[in-house]
Amino acid sequence: MEIFLRIVKKIHLMLRIYKYHFLSDAFNKTSNAVLGQPVLFTGKGKITLGKCSLGCWPSPFFHNGYAHIEAREASASVVIADGVVINNNACIIAERTSVSIAKDTLIGPNLCIFDSDFHGIDPSHRQDGSHACAPVFIGENVFIGFGVTILKGVTVGSNSVIASGSIVTKSVPENVVFGGNPGRVISVIA
Repeated sequence: MEIFLRIVKKIHLMLRIYKYHFLSDAFNKTSNAVLGQPVLFTGKGKITLGKCSLGCWPSPFFHNGYAHIEAREASASVVIADGVVINNNACIIAERTSVSIAKDTLIGPNLCIFDSDFHGIDPSHRQDGSHACAPVFIGENVFIGFGVTILKGVTVGSNSVIASGSIVTKSVPENVVFGGNPGRVISVIA
């Protein structure tokens, strides 16, 4: 019975991965990624994935979530380097600029990274596309916990740790533990 259940789970996962593959419309994509969960690739920009891993078992949202990776406009790019492991249910959107994740970074479930506000604050300009965008860069060997949101214009320095549940609105130095809402440096990694 256990073997039968494993086979059914594997077939179910494969069907979900293929479903999202067929729903994806990002044609400017190169990928060496290992997909452990369904991933929707979308947008007119460039998506480049090194030898990374998207989705993890056992971990939350494995059976009911998916990763969303979008390079929305032609000028946008998402680059994920070799050795990066992104857990389940990630949402990475580069609207006009870029989101880059350097090698050997580990990311927990429910990640959100955005290079954009998507809408202006001023009600008279909320729908006109004049909102701000700025690149996001995650350095090498960073550890990002569960439920982290990283917003436009942020650079996360190499070897840093972003605590679970953090909202990152400003750049993070190298070799620190950073956390909170809004996030701040908690300690230095010796």
